[in-house]
Amino acid sequence: MSVPYTKPWAFLDDFRGKMFNGEWPTLPEMFRITVKRYPERPCFTIYEPDRISLNYTEALAKIEAVARYLHAKGIQKGDTLAVTAKNCPEWTVAYLGILFAGATVVPIDAQLHTAECDLLTKTARCKIMFCDEDKFEHYNNGGKAATGITEVISLKKGLGNYIYTIDAPELKGQEQSWTMPAEKDLAAILFTSGTTGDPKGVMLSHQNLVADCYLAQGTPLTVLHTDVFYALLPLHHAYTMLAVFIETISTGAEVVFAKRMIVSQILKDLKQAKITMLLSVPLLFNKLIANIIKGLKEKGPVVYGLISFLMGISGFIKKTFGVNPGKKMFGFILEKASLTTLRIGICGGGPLAPSVFKKFNELGIDFVQGYGLTETSPIINLNPVEAYKETSVGRCCPGVDMKVIDAVEDGRGNMIGEIVLKGPQVMMGYFEKPEETAAVFTPDGYFKTGDLGYLDNENYLYLTGRAKNVVVTNGGKNVYPEEIENEFQLFGEIDQVLVRGFLADAGTKAEQIECLVYPAEDFAKGKDAAAIKARTDEIVAEVNQRLLPYQRIARSIILDKPMEMTTTKKIKRSSV
Repeated sequence: MSVPYTKPWAFLDDFRGKMFNGEWPTLPEMFRITVKRYPERPCFTIYEPDRISLNYTEALAKIEAVARYLHAKGIQKGDTLAVTAKNCPEWTVAYLGILFAGATVVPIDAQLHTAECDLLTKTARCKIMFCDEDKFEHYNNGGKAATGITEVISLKKGLGNYIYTIDAPELKGQEQSWTMPAEKDLAAILFTSGTTGDPKGVMLSHQNLVADCYLAQGTPLTVLHTDVFYALLPLHHAYTMLAVFIETISTGAEVVFAKRMIVSQILKDLKQAKITMLLSVPLLFNKLIANIIKGLKEKGPVVYGLISFLMGISGFIKKTFGVNPGKKMFGFILEKASLTTLRIGICGGGPLAPSVFKKFNELGIDFVQGYGLTETSPIINLNPVEAYKETSVGRCCPGVDMKVIDAVEDGRGNMIGEIVLKGPQVMMGYFEKPEETAAVFTPDGYFKTGDLGYLDNENYLYLTGRAKNVVVTNGGKNVYPEEIENEFQLFGEIDQVLVRGFLADAGTKAEQIECLVYPAEDFAKGKDAAAIKARTDEIVAEVNQRLLPYQRIARSIILDKPMEMTTTKKIKRSSV
């Protein structure tokens, strides 16, 4: 007899009418509910190098102090406040403090230059800036007048006006009288990667973020209050903000903040903090699995062959019978890789090679891939842990109505078109840009993602690329660069690769395919240009054998410097 499915958010019914009204709580209401459920659980933690942690009750006290201070400064519903800093507990306290004051938060990429940061701050009309040492002096001096900022609050101890020291104790107990946002009111404005010139801010409501947070768990993906998440990617980005930070505080789990994205530091944190939930991008997962495979190969061909054979058996058992033997079979490998405590790995922010996906699962880690955009809060697809498909980015989350429009056959029987969708995760629109907002919705209200792909008969989504990146060959075939780039992910000799079309014949306007390659430093060290080019051409030839004739790469170009990347480690195609 099958056990009835229980929605992960069913517990909210116990608090509806008491701590919130409506379908979903707002973010402050959600946090208060979690504090009620798990008051003593660790909440925000960092190792510097000693462990510094706030439990949920302590975090709430600091958040409420910030909210009182902001309210005393005249901040109220409708005001916008900016946060820009490296990942730290203070960042999350600032974020929630702004929302607890009834205002709207504007998270800004800490890696932006001050001029770019000024532009976004001014565009969103932010009144107060929360920042660390990188921007504090700027906004405490000339940057204030240039942007309209009235006050700067430090997220780094020792700079003055430090976030953990501010309060307005005279307002304690008056919070219930403040005008607070409702479920469908604006919570955050997120500026998309690489925004310059005319910034485009994505408006996300409390409903967008809270609904997405809980519905993502309904794929199903079990998140436990005992889990430990790792905030590795920048928190200003929708992926980490929702899938790590907000997901954590929805369940009573703990979030540990990474100090820097260096593999040795990451491995140390994973082991020391006993991370159970690792959410990252393909770049990191590729490096982790490449290091594991390299270590196995160093043991010799016999040992490597035997372990590869056993990994295949482990994967077959898991896929066929739903039993996960990998953790016991390969505990010694996971221990060396600092992955012993890891329960679930989730890859987002870009396509992952199916072979990498497969290897993590074979080793005993429940590994899934997801898909989403800033405009969708961001998660709209996740692979179910118990029914994953390596080549798919997963099944639609509950509440998502997805379809493919303007589809054409790709030569392999797949009908590929633009992915469009409706759901509670879809943004309110672009900040003060009604024309741009209207342009990304169909006449019947579906959001146009700009991504191309297809759905199978079980509603699993397969991505092929971005519509604007498609190359049309002289034979009229559509080539999706991202599909080809995926084939290079496990070649250690290559650090970056970008595939695009080039004009092969000016007369006929015929396009062919080329790849730009930046070699890995370890591989290139001590080699001349001819040797690097020869090995690159060998790799291209190997990749071409796996591609359809019209997809094959006609030429490769070796770059002498890396291509510019976003903070989520995706190549900025427009900069090449």
